[in-house]
Amino acid sequence: MSQFQAEGAAASVQSNGAVKKGLMRVDIPKHDPNVHDTEALRTPKTPQNEGLIWFESYSGTEPVQVYELPLEADGGPNKDRAYTRLPPPATPYILRISLEAGTPVSKGGVLKTNFPLYGGAFERSKFVEKTLPSDLSKPIQIDLPISSAGVFVYWIEYDASDGTRAKGREGYFNVDPVLRTIKRTPILDKTHKVLPPGEGAKLTNEVTHLPLDGLSIITLVSKWMGTLEDWKPFYKEASDRGYNMVHYTPLQQRGQSMSPYSIADQMAYDRELFDKDYKGSKEDGALAVFHTLKMAREEYGLTSLTDVVLNHTADNSPWLQEHPEAGFNPVNSPHLTIAVEIDDAMIEFSGSLEANDLPTEVKSEADLNTIMGAFEELLKSRNLWQYYVLDVTKEKLAVREALTAGEIPAWSGPSLSGKSAVEIAKTLRSEGKVQNLGAFSSRFCVYVDPKVAVSALKAAHPDKDDGHLCEEWAEVVNVLNVPQYEECNEDIKVALDNIRNRVKYIRLDENGPKLGQISVNRPLVETYFTRLPQNATTAKHDPRSLSLANNGWIWAANPLENFAERPSKAYLRREVIVWSDCVKLNYGRGPEDNPWLWKHITDYVTLLAGTFDGFRIDNCHSTPLHVGCTLLDAARVVNPDLYICAELFTGSEEMDVRFVSRLGISSLIREAYNAGDPKEMSRLLYRHGVQKPIGSMDGACMTSPTEIPPPTGKGPTRPGIVTPLQGSVPHALFFDLTHDNESPLHKRSAEDALSTGGLIAFSSCAVGSVKGFDDLYPKLLDLVGENRRYELSEKGGIGSVKRILNDLHTEMALEGFSEAHVHQENDYIVIHRVEPKTQRGYILVAHTAFQKGGKDAGYITPIRLRRTKAKFIFGASIEIPSYENCKDPNLIKGLESELSLLPPVSAQDGSDGDGPYQEIAIPSHFPPGSVMLFATQLEGLDPRMDDLCKEGVEEAFAGLDLMDLNVILYRCEGEERDATDGVIGAYDVPGLGKQVYCGLQGWMAPLKHVMQYNDLGHPLCAHLRSGSWAMDYIHSRLEKQIGDMPNLAIPAKWFKERFEPIKTSVPSFLRPKYFAIVVSTAYKAARRAVIEQSSDFIASGHSFTQDLALSSVQMYGLVKSASLDPGKVVPSLAAGLPHFTAGWARTWGRDVFISLRGLFLTTGNYTAAKQHILAFSSTLKHGLIPNLLDSVRNPRYNSRDSPWWMLQNIQDYTLMAPDGLSILSEEVKRRFPKDDTWVPWDDPAAYSYSNTVAEIIQEVLQRHASGISFREHNAGPNLDMQMKDEGFQIDIRVDWKTGLIHGGSEHNCGTWMDKMGESEKAGTKGKPGTPRDGSPVEITGLLKSTLRWLSELSQAGKFPFKGVEATVDGECRLVTYKEWDDLLQASFEFNYYVPLDPAEDASYNIIPSVVNRRGIYKDVVGSGPGREWSDYQLRPNFPIAMVVAPELFDVKHALAALQLTDNTLRAPLGMKTLDPNDLQYRGNYDNSNDSTDAHIAKGLNYHQGPEWGWPLGYFLRAYLYFEKANGTPLDETLHHLLNILLPSRHHIRDDPWAGLPELTNENGAYCHDSCRTQAWSNSTLLDFLHDVHHLSTHQ
Repeated sequence: MSQFQAEGAAASVQSNGAVKKGLMRVDIPKHDPNVHDTEALRTPKTPQNEGLIWFESYSGTEPVQVYELPLEADGGPNKDRAYTRLPPPATPYILRISLEAGTPVSKGGVLKTNFPLYGGAFERSKFVEKTLPSDLSKPIQIDLPISSAGVFVYWIEYDASDGTRAKGREGYFNVDPVLRTIKRTPILDKTHKVLPPGEGAKLTNEVTHLPLDGLSIITLVSKWMGTLEDWKPFYKEASDRGYNMVHYTPLQQRGQSMSPYSIADQMAYDRELFDKDYKGSKEDGALAVFHTLKMAREEYGLTSLTDVVLNHTADNSPWLQEHPEAGFNPVNSPHLTIAVEIDDAMIEFSGSLEANDLPTEVKSEADLNTIMGAFEELLKSRNLWQYYVLDVTKEKLAVREALTAGEIPAWSGPSLSGKSAVEIAKTLRSEGKVQNLGAFSSRFCVYVDPKVAVSALKAAHPDKDDGHLCEEWAEVVNVLNVPQYEECNEDIKVALDNIRNRVKYIRLDENGPKLGQISVNRPLVETYFTRLPQNATTAKHDPRSLSLANNGWIWAANPLENFAERPSKAYLRREVIVWSDCVKLNYGRGPEDNPWLWKHITDYVTLLAGTFDGFRIDNCHSTPLHVGCTLLDAARVVNPDLYICAELFTGSEEMDVRFVSRLGISSLIREAYNAGDPKEMSRLLYRHGVQKPIGSMDGACMTSPTEIPPPTGKGPTRPGIVTPLQGSVPHALFFDLTHDNESPLHKRSAEDALSTGGLIAFSSCAVGSVKGFDDLYPKLLDLVGENRRYELSEKGGIGSVKRILNDLHTEMALEGFSEAHVHQENDYIVIHRVEPKTQRGYILVAHTAFQKGGKDAGYITPIRLRRTKAKFIFGASIEIPSYENCKDPNLIKGLESELSLLPPVSAQDGSDGDGPYQEIAIPSHFPPGSVMLFATQLEGLDPRMDDLCKEGVEEAFAGLDLMDLNVILYRCEGEERDATDGVIGAYDVPGLGKQVYCGLQGWMAPLKHVMQYNDLGHPLCAHLRSGSWAMDYIHSRLEKQIGDMPNLAIPAKWFKERFEPIKTSVPSFLRPKYFAIVVSTAYKAARRAVIEQSSDFIASGHSFTQDLALSSVQMYGLVKSASLDPGKVVPSLAAGLPHFTAGWARTWGRDVFISLRGLFLTTGNYTAAKQHILAFSSTLKHGLIPNLLDSVRNPRYNSRDSPWWMLQNIQDYTLMAPDGLSILSEEVKRRFPKDDTWVPWDDPAAYSYSNTVAEIIQEVLQRHASGISFREHNAGPNLDMQMKDEGFQIDIRVDWKTGLIHGGSEHNCGTWMDKMGESEKAGTKGKPGTPRDGSPVEITGLLKSTLRWLSELSQAGKFPFKGVEATVDGECRLVTYKEWDDLLQASFEFNYYVPLDPAEDASYNIIPSVVNRRGIYKDVVGSGPGREWSDYQLRPNFPIAMVVAPELFDVKHALAALQLTDNTLRAPLGMKTLDPNDLQYRGNYDNSNDSTDAHIAKGLNYHQGPEWGWPLGYFLRAYLYFEKANGTPLDETLHHLLNILLPSRHHIRDDPWAGLPELTNENGAYCHDSCRTQAWSNSTLLDFLHDVHHLSTHQ
């Protein structure tokens, strides 16, 4: 707490500068490269400066706490994190704001915030900026060093797509204040015996940090305490009862009503705080109060909290006469004129009742009716309708004068030609031409500009003379007035109804105050306006300004709208429940609107901030936000650690958060007596009084270690602990009862004070009470009318119980009792609070007393505490012999009562299948209101269990290779069953189903949600509580596979050793927590082990890059039925999961080589890449490699594109792997004889000779150059039951005029679009959905890439061949790689490009009549007869050719085609496989469809529109390449392309399969038949991100 400035001169706490801060001018200091960030604002030293120095000089070993706040794509937090509350920075820590690379706001992104990032003092309108990191291949993080409390706003400013600078969505973070108080000794001894006063809870000489959850606040009303000199006994009583903060109602000079909340002089303390003879000045009074509070803090450990009243001032505040502009009056708020007239009429009427022979008291409904009838007639006589309508006579005259004057402007609105008066009136109203509607500033203030009127009349009736036009205008005005009369009638009716209801309540209702005689001085209802006296001071003001609107409140009002400002009609309609002793303050829009008022109230709040530790904002929900923000900012300049609480009545949690986050409210006041029954009470206790449930996981599981660079750029890198922020709810200050609400006796029963008081004191939040609650006052005390003094007595009430529970409340907060459980049964509520490390706890059993008169114990099932010992501390009940109030004339006394201590209750031992337990049973005598307190201790649980669950994990996972990690992390059911001979499958959780993986990812999918939200009701948690089967499964599945994979022995042992103590010593309710710690720790370690074995691109990459890299481990594993070697089991790459897990279906040649670059080469797994290259090279037959490998035993050769994908990967390997070229000389044994005869894998002719990889490459080219023609081995139904016989014939040839490779037929499908028709019903069986015979564009690109590469190698002497032998124009000769390459280069654009302009058609090889889209590249050249149109289908295949052979493409043509594709084919997670404008487009794939629709039956549309994942990577790579080639600024391009990946980022992060799907249906919809994670979908995005990384690195 900052010291009172200029002690002895309270008025010196001025803040003219604070007033200036209210001006909404944004001042953003720019970064000076010559000045270090943290040196710019270091004078004078502030808490933030001290924090920066701490970060730069700290040399301790404790890790720095980092709270990570991830932002969404728009730069703001998600809904859960809309409100972010951070702990008090008693020790500085870091707030890390993180953002995904590629989000729109990361483009040219700059973080802007009013947090004093570089030091200095906080100013709300002063913003600093920090540029976001520009390397888009790495995480985007900004670290803010937090060392000062307050509320701060931030946003990201970035480059928008339209070229302008845009502002992202704002976010707020609130940093709790650092409160300090004198530490107390424990209230219990080591045996849990309550220590008596003088021994327990004694004040020490040590000052301690007081967390907000440790606050115990008592409200004291100063007028009932006497003078300051009389306050010591009350401090002692509050301190003895365990309170550590006193809430004072306002201590300022009260107004004539004597209400503490009606303050006459904000800068003076109330004279009644001092002796009658006190002659001190205001400054002397302020100093006296300061010293009194200082004494309370130092001698009694009581910090201070006061109400701050910002919305109104007393109706007799002297300064109002000088400054009536400080209120709302008809001069500065003219719309109140009519409301003042109604109020005047009511006062006048109240004084005339007797003279008019009307009742002067309301004793019956008849009296009420008589009075209100007469008042209604009075209002009618006032002709209030004149405030609403236009004056017909005046309007008519004005129009005549305008017509006479001439120079009428032309009508500019909608046509009025020939329109009637009704239509003209309607148009004038809709066009806003009727002035002063709703102004109510004077009678007949509503009008239409006569020139506008005449222009409208002339437009409607140009041929009529002036006389007719004047009459016409009179008709228009009469029409305009009709709704005005209706509005008037409705408003007056509402006003009369509200007055009637108020009269009934205050003068007739049984529950009302039953006011008596009606007179001018005590009018019918409260006056809405204060009338300032007419005197020499007020004579200088406009008399109208002397009527000032009184403050009040309105049911269900919008708190963001000021009900005293236009257009509100609250005063006119008498909707305000008014406080007639309080004038509402008029701040305007800022200090410039009312300078004196802003300075005065700023001086007031800074005076209080220098004196008190905290504020309670009175009537907070009616405080304009800009007023509250500016004034509280000024207060925090004086006291940076000011605690601020408020009670909001917004009716909306969202609105609550808005007030809390803008004003920096530390706690919202909640009240227990708002609950109507025990069930609702338990809900409030759980909502506000429980931080986390017992057994919570987030703190133990969601954190992760990291290295923290110095946030200022200076100082050492140090270890840190990162805790992700999940969002907050506003912190609660939970009162059992507030000072302005009815007593327990009135709302429930007097006995309930003991049980409710105990429950609130036991809540894990700030708690509060009032002295009258503890002393059992029988009714709500009148703050105004009650003038007796508090009684100080040790007899009666519940103070002795509060002493124990309040002190224990603070102790639990200081010692980390952060977990709790609330149980309600019948009238009982039980709260169990626990310290999670040691599992020490306390349990409170309360028998509530919502009904009066109950005496029996009721019933609750015995409270069973599993493996926990409970020790009775105390129990108490209360006996109240009478509810009659003791009416002492001098002292305020509570009900006579006796607090009885209950005999000790012993918890009974028991045991069942889950182990030992103790039960607490309710004693026979436990009447309503009773409480019992027990200490609890979980037995047999090592207090280091959290750490033991994590111990040794790095060592356990250090020796694992990627194959081991595949087993540890993944393996879906099909893989696991195959690898374990069917012994082990995926784990089935009751109510949840089978896990998608047997490894840790399978468990983490549900656990991530459970840990993040502490969802202990999740089916997985229920299962874990029921038994240890899941733990046994995790280690036993590893143990059973040690024979095949011996490295698994160490992690299997680690799991077993971690789970064993959990099974034996942890009670069932804590099993989910410790299971989660073990699994999440192992999962993180396994991920780290993968990353550590990966390339720098992966290790330094952002989370999306690493998630994709993990999929390489996901797909690459050991299963027995699928191998790269027919004679032994070796790891192989799965095409996708769960459909391609084992056997012949696991490993596909095309899929392997589309995936190999991304999954193996970019990640650094060169060994796996090489193994797959060599394995498939060995299978070369007919110049092709298998599409289906089937462990090299029964490979199938029907894939025309697969060999070219392999050659592309060999090229990639030579360029990316260390010593990559050496692979060309690797010897490979050939699976089949040289004559391509089919032989079994174990036949002597198999593997009978070898070739080098270079020779195999040459064979691929030579076979294609010579022409390939063969019928598949074993052709027929045994090989493919869907294919027609003709489809088994494979023919491929080279067109030596173009260099293009042609192949396939209408009966087969040799590219990746390989769906074969299966429906006999639809007539599609044996008909390919997409034959793509001819020259598919991607094969042409892959061929070109290979020829270019080999030409370069050959010319450099690094490849042993020069070209191929071919028959060209009848001549057999050598065609060099260069010659073939040039041939393709020369023919490509001519054959593939479809010009945008039809006039250019003659320059290209096209058939104009079948062109569907222009400006594209053909998908195929040379489709079979009758299917020429299929050449021109827009598909996502040409970007593949662009990536591997960009030189083929004209840059301008390429970019235009890509941009068209971006707008046409791109989908959320992939690329549409066909143009939606194509007649064959069918976007939804369903393989089970058994209809007669030939387009979709049995999923024939597999590649006719459904959105496949893997082409997206090639599209992105091509787009990036050609934008760069075109000279486009890459920053913009990169952001566009990375933004495209956001759905993929979110999918891989959130989907349980942790991968990207094979395909989705239309617009990203889920496809049931798709693999949930597909190798090539993940791989090609890694390829793209690798390109980005390479670009960023080289830039």
